[in-house]
Amino acid sequence: MTEPADPPAPRPLASHPFDTTSQLLTRITAQFGSQPPHPHRHGTRRPMSTPQPPTLVAVAHGSRDPRAPTTVNALLDRVRELRPGLPVRLGHIELNAPLLTDTLAGLPDGDAVLVPLLLGRGYHVKHDLPGAAATAPHLRVRVAAPLGPHPLLVEALYARLTEAGWRTAPGTGGGTAVVLAAAGSRDPESAADTRRTARLLGERLGVPVIAAYASAASPTVPEAVRALTARGHHRVAVASYFTAPGLFATRSAAAAPWIAAAPLGPHAALARLVLHRYDRALATAPVPAGSSRLVTA
Repeated sequence: MTEPADPPAPRPLASHPFDTTSQLLTRITAQFGSQPPHPHRHGTRRPMSTPQPPTLVAVAHGSRDPRAPTTVNALLDRVRELRPGLPVRLGHIELNAPLLTDTLAGLPDGDAVLVPLLLGRGYHVKHDLPGAAATAPHLRVRVAAPLGPHPLLVEALYARLTEAGWRTAPGTGGGTAVVLAAAGSRDPESAADTRRTARLLGERLGVPVIAAYASAASPTVPEAVRALTARGHHRVAVASYFTAPGLFATRSAAAAPWIAAAPLGPHAALARLVLHRYDRALATAPVPAGSSRLVTA
């Protein structure tokens, strides 16, 4: 058996007496870039191994509404389109399969980033997600910050309102206002996050925006609608600050005296935000095996 022949040596460069250093380097790069790859000693090219990035585990709350899992999966399909090759999995806190603990148990040893599809710093983010990570000692887990508040959410909220019929011409916004309907939480930081999003949306729309809640906090959505009406706002829209359809989103929309926007769903801005939270979490310090870290920003 004969050994494969060595690859041909590069042809000598014919230099010109007036070649500049830049021109010469360009010609060297072009010639050596066109050379065939050096074969492995057995005559085949050695494959380049690329380490797999940490798994993105999107964490949805879960809902009895059958539209919710479909909507969340459509959002994750958009995430996969934006980042081909990134392993993306789904886990639910409750009500829907797969549960988060089951998703984590099925992952191979390594790193994972939990990205909550939740909109504020409530109990689920601070307690349920780190608790689920503790059940997977074979993983190094980072828990990303919740999706809100962030300008990309405002972009998606504005788009959903526009789809529902939102129109505000210059000089006609005096009687128009918006209720930002959220799930609600007893955690004061979660409420602060929702109010921050309401302020950002108000700046985007140029009209008053009040944060209101479907449970656990006040004002309720109907209370916010009545308050705005009492102030002379005869066109009050409800913006749905929910990732997917569900009982709270449906109840909130029913309270709208004018238009009600659909939940955020698989909007492109939301998919970009999921990846942004994933990337921010990865930029933090490594996590020891069998532990987790909550990223707060």
